[in-house]
Amino acid sequence: MPSFDVVNELNLQELDNAINNTQREISTRYDFRNVITEMNFNKKEKKIHIFTADDMHMNAIKDSLALNMRKRNVDPRVLQYGKVLPTEKGHVVTDITLVEGIEKEECKKVVKFIKGLNLKVEAQIMDDQVRVSGKKIDDLQAVIAALKAEEFIVPLQFVNMRP
Repeated sequence: MPSFDVVNELNLQELDNAINNTQREISTRYDFRNVITEMNFNKKEKKIHIFTADDMHMNAIKDSLALNMRKRNVDPRVLQYGKVLPTEKGHVVTDITLVEGIEKEECKKVVKFIKGLNLKVEAQIMDDQVRVSGKKIDDLQAVIAALKAEEFIVPLQFVNMRP
């Protein structure tokens, strides 16, 4: 029986490239001259640590990061921003957590959406992903097209298409 999986996976290499492009861009911007700014990416913990002068610079870094992620085909919805905290010397710091996988509540919404399409397919939750199976590949492709058109909290990818 043909099937595919609906997942939320990160391409860490492309994300790393987007972070490096952001750092390069910030180092050449006029409004960041004489401003101490650091961005550290921890691949194991899947966190980005940002340290800069003030909230205005922090927002500029976040916008630049989101723009560079879009250029690299990495959806910025995988970023979960932490609180911007002040430091002792008047600077600000924040941690950005990278979200991978689909939470149970979002999985339930995806399954409910698929059942609402009234196609002859079956959707089941498997850990942090949803497996969709059906008799006809055309039905599965219709589900993929409908899921792409719908906006969910997390970005969705479609993998393991088995005919």
